[in-house]
Amino acid sequence: MTTRVKAEFEIASWDETPFDEAVGVAKLTEALVEKKYSGDIEATSTTKWLMSYAPDKTATFVGIERIKGTVGGKHGSLVMLHDGDFKDGAATATLRIVSGTDELKGLTGKGTFRADPAGSVTLELDPV
Repeated sequence: MTTRVKAEFEIASWDETPFDEAVGVAKLTEALVEKKYSGDIEATSTTKWLMSYAPDKTATFVGIERIKGTVGGKHGSLVMLHDGDFKDGAATATLRIVSGTDELKGLTGKGTFRADPAGSVTLELDPV
């Protein structure tokens, strides 16, 4: 039986740097982002995103995030992979948990992420 976890987040810092750009092609950037979660997740996190901005102002991104704090009442850290898009003013992604520590060790699951500009995350967690 899975457990559903819902939380909101706010961006604490965003440091983005282009690493390849030219006229008429996608601009490639990397961003180091810190977030603060509240709700079923009481934690902070650091995410590294790689992004491709299309000339039409949409974007595709992948990332890896470490959340440190409490998730669903259990303390520890989680690492999640992000696979997402930005269009129509919102960033959305699918998430997959790849590792955990302490009380979150062995936890698996998947979820979704949305930022528009408010942020929320929903995870379907499999029990430890």
